[in-house]
Amino acid sequence: MKTATKTMVASSAASLSESGLRRKLKTRHLTMISLGGTIGTGLFLASGGAVHTAGPGGALAAYIAIGIMVYFLMTSLAEMAAYMPVSGSFSTYATKFVDPALGFALGWNYWYNWAITIAAELSAVTMIMKFWFPHSPSLLWSALCLGIMFLLNYLSVKGFGEAEYWFSLIKVATVIVFLIVSFLMIFGIMGGEAIGFKNFTIGDAPFHGGFMAMLGIFMAAGFSFQGTELLGVAAGETEDPKRSIPRAIRRVFWRILLFYVLAILAIGLLIPYTDERLANGDVTVSPFTLVFDKAGIAFAASVMNAVILTAVLSAGNSGMYASTRMLWDLAREGKAPKFLAKLDKRGVPVNALIVTSSIGTLAFLASFFGDGVVYTWLLNASGMSGFIAWLGIAISHYRFRKAYIAQGKNLDDLPYKAKWFPFGPIFAFLVCTIVILGQNYQAFIGGTIDWYGVLVSYIGLPLFIIVWLGYKFVKKTKIVPLHECDFEQK
Repeated sequence: MKTATKTMVASSAASLSESGLRRKLKTRHLTMISLGGTIGTGLFLASGGAVHTAGPGGALAAYIAIGIMVYFLMTSLAEMAAYMPVSGSFSTYATKFVDPALGFALGWNYWYNWAITIAAELSAVTMIMKFWFPHSPSLLWSALCLGIMFLLNYLSVKGFGEAEYWFSLIKVATVIVFLIVSFLMIFGIMGGEAIGFKNFTIGDAPFHGGFMAMLGIFMAAGFSFQGTELLGVAAGETEDPKRSIPRAIRRVFWRILLFYVLAILAIGLLIPYTDERLANGDVTVSPFTLVFDKAGIAFAASVMNAVILTAVLSAGNSGMYASTRMLWDLAREGKAPKFLAKLDKRGVPVNALIVTSSIGTLAFLASFFGDGVVYTWLLNASGMSGFIAWLGIAISHYRFRKAYIAQGKNLDDLPYKAKWFPFGPIFAFLVCTIVILGQNYQAFIGGTIDWYGVLVSYIGLPLFIIVWLGYKFVKKTKIVPLHECDFEQK
């Protein structure tokens, strides 16, 4: 009887993190949460524009390069998250191992990034629904989807995890079917004549526009991969994070790289990069729709529209989860108003969820200013923020490992050890920096500077620097010496 009681107490304690959050997410949830935040409109819509801009070879090279960088970022994050699983991961790690001011700025940057992405995804919902209901009000669809995402996050973390699991499963199945159909067509098993590699040699393919065109695709590729870092946020609510995080990292990255690289390859082989339809972000000419149409699959546009709707809901759902947890953690550390740190009896940070959801109402502007325009602006506003978060991960991991060794700790005691240190975080830092600075290099060439283009593309950078240096000036923070870095989880 005593043994049974002890087991129940231990089990109960294990289900709670030190912060009071419920550890209800399993490895399968963690894997799909990361996939759910990543496989979305970036793959189903933006991939066509990438092939059109840089040619099939250029798009493929850009996605592979960003994929390698993301691999190193994810191993860096896994090392820290398995050792110290907290929901405010980027903010907490930067605060403990770099500088509290950087942690403050990264936390608010990441919250802003996903809060705005929620609004962007809701704007996308209105465009998708108007495919079927062209005369319906935008307000209706935005409000309905915002309500669904709020409820999925409000009910419980396990409910959120289950919803994300099934959302992601639909997307993964679609990509797998797409790849099977594509390669059957490429080799002539389906759809008549074998296409082979002829679209890689038309015009100036495979590398249309040279290196600079490929550099322009880096930002789009990076935006497509954003969301992989969600498992760092989910670590604070994961069962047995020391085992499940490394396992999820190994599963997630290779699946994502496989899906993206093979999908880009298939699109480049089947559709000439000169096809103007690839440049259109409309679901009716999604590269997936074009390929399914080519294969003779009836109702391809309607099927892909439904899948893209699922993808948008999934990305918005993951974004609401991530931004809510980050805001809650900021409040817990005294970097946001205290009322946002409240948890309900199910371990859900309700106040942070309500505040974050209210930002999603920005999507309602679509009703007044035109769906496409608002969607584009919201995407531009959040695009830079994801790369800044990645920079924060690279810097934090470099300092984490240096401090760990400086304090005489044994690397063999780490639950997960990132390979190729220090090359990994340094490589990720350099690539992120190049992409951030060069994302709209076109604005600076051609005789006159396009100031509107500069504002749209780079506004996130000065905002981040102002928040970072402002907090540093007010609080008089300093870089934490390696011997004083705090490895205790609170």
